[in-house]
Amino acid sequence: MAELMKYLQQAVEHEASDIFIVAGGPVHEKREGQLVAMGDEKLMPDNTRELIGQIYQMAGRSIDIFEEAGDDDFSFAVPGMARFRVNAYRQRGSMAAVIRVVSFDIPDWREYNLPGEVMDLASETNGMILFTGTAGSGKSTTQACIIDRINHNRSCHIITLEDPIEFLHRNNKSIVSQREIAVDTPDYLSALRACLRQAPDVIQLGEMRDLETIRTAMTAAETGHLLFATLHTRGAVNSIDRVIDAFPAGQQDQIRVQLSMILRTVVSQQLIPDVDGNMIPAFEIMHVNSAIRNMIRDNKSHQIDMAIAAGGDEGMISMDQYIAGLYEAGKITRQTALEYADNPEQMERRLK
Repeated sequence: MAELMKYLQQAVEHEASDIFIVAGGPVHEKREGQLVAMGDEKLMPDNTRELIGQIYQMAGRSIDIFEEAGDDDFSFAVPGMARFRVNAYRQRGSMAAVIRVVSFDIPDWREYNLPGEVMDLASETNGMILFTGTAGSGKSTTQACIIDRINHNRSCHIITLEDPIEFLHRNNKSIVSQREIAVDTPDYLSALRACLRQAPDVIQLGEMRDLETIRTAMTAAETGHLLFATLHTRGAVNSIDRVIDAFPAGQQDQIRVQLSMILRTVVSQQLIPDVDGNMIPAFEIMHVNSAIRNMIRDNKSHQIDMAIAAGGDEGMISMDQYIAGLYEAGKITRQTALEYADNPEQMERRLK
């Protein structure tokens, strides 16, 4: 156990985001977006099996689940150090794992560079708010900051459905019930259906993975709850299309109408390197106004990007507008702005 603890401690001290245990090389950590070896010792399959066995022992979880399925998701905490989210998997016949390091403390939204427009979503009281972006783009941290603000400012019941739990919320003005998939409940759909009978005011849904979960989430938002949900899509338009396309063709017109009424905001984000080599978030923010509501209902989602770019007075901003703002503020380089832009050619003209 001492060997594992050494790696965990080192990663926390270095403020690393992830630890990689894969046979064929040393244990690596990811710091500021770069992989760095945590020593010289080259891991063999027996070494990775031993380290991953220690992880399961520390988490108090049976390794049989992993050995039967070939991969496994779970989390554990080391008191006084941090919380760790683990994905164990097999590769080339040997055991491997990636460990995400999660601080016990919910980050200060200002230090995380969250715009006030995103934090203001904590004042919404009903409807659906989507957080979108690729894996590792910071969606969980953004949601944790918003849930924390609600917890400190409103008297309500917040239920989070997570796989696994990343940030721990202590009851403040609100009561926060945090349910971990496969530990406290079998799956997202079961948890979501059950939570509607648990008098929630705010529901945080880790991910909308399938048709029935999306359908139930929409019903929850329609019946007066505030629902935050995650999609692994990029941009508001792709996210709206993903939700609608999950349904059979014969139901899609009805779903467009329903979605246009319950959707409040779509926040899309990615992490990009700043001038100091740290990763900072960049956002696209779309609020559903009457024009966008009509576009969703009338199957004209291809027009939404223009509405976002023109919606600055209503707190909207496109990804490229946000990235250009970071460049103009001296936070990112010109090369980074071009590399991460949705439309590099248009960005190049804008920066000139």
